[in-house]
Amino acid sequence: MSTSPDGVADAERFAATNLGAEPMFLMARAASIGSAEANRRLADFGLKVRHYSVLSLACSGSAPTQRELSQFLVLDPSQIVAIVDELERRGAVERRTDPRDRRSKVIVPTREGGTLYAQARKVVDGATETSMAQLNAAEQRELLRLLQQVAF
Repeated sequence: MSTSPDGVADAERFAATNLGAEPMFLMARAASIGSAEANRRLADFGLKVRHYSVLSLACSGSAPTQRELSQFLVLDPSQIVAIVDELERRGAVERRTDPRDRRSKVIVPTREGGTLYAQARKVVDGATETSMAQLNAAEQRELLRLLQQVAF
């Protein structure tokens, strides 16, 4: 299907379609491109973007519950359980009783999880730089501001 090995010619051709002007599609495509780059770089750590996201929130000091992770990351609760189970098996996070509601568990990092997150964040930052390389610093800040406005 590609007219060039890297698909650039197809991308330019498809960018000229109606779909190429739809904001929801463009946000999804940009997210897919960024996630693919981040997943490629996170593979050395045995992580994917979803694992990194859960680990990042666990390391944020916010002590999220699994329900909060599910809602914030817009993932099915069963997906969150599987991700937390895997991170827990790796010794990166622990489930602890939520002091706000003893029926719930919060997800907190272990020391190893904090180290893993710090290392993984560096490669995710590199993936972000690669994905946003076509924008200058001011445009990157503006895009971040706009995405935050849309997301929150």
